[in-house]
Amino acid sequence: MILDKYKKDLVKAGEVYLHIKVKPNAERTEAGEKRVNGFIKINVKAIADKGKANLELIKFLAKEFNVDRRNIKIISGAKNMLKLVKITK
Repeated sequence: MILDKYKKDLVKAGEVYLHIKVKPNAERTEAGEKRVNGFIKINVKAIADKGKANLELIKFLAKEFNVDRRNIKIISGAKNMLKLVKITK
């Protein structure tokens, strides 16, 4: 899976930064491919309304990386499809 490299980096370094392109209102929440521009495409089932898509993204990443939701921060792009996300152990 596309996130496996980042999971290993998190274990080694204790933190990892992800450039993510979020596609809200998808059929299901899942990680897609890494884009040419370096962004990882992640589809989220939630709609982009009142932070619902961001919350769904955080829940998904917390589960994938096996960390608490509080360890995931949207550094930039909270109201944008392109986001910089920091994950710590």
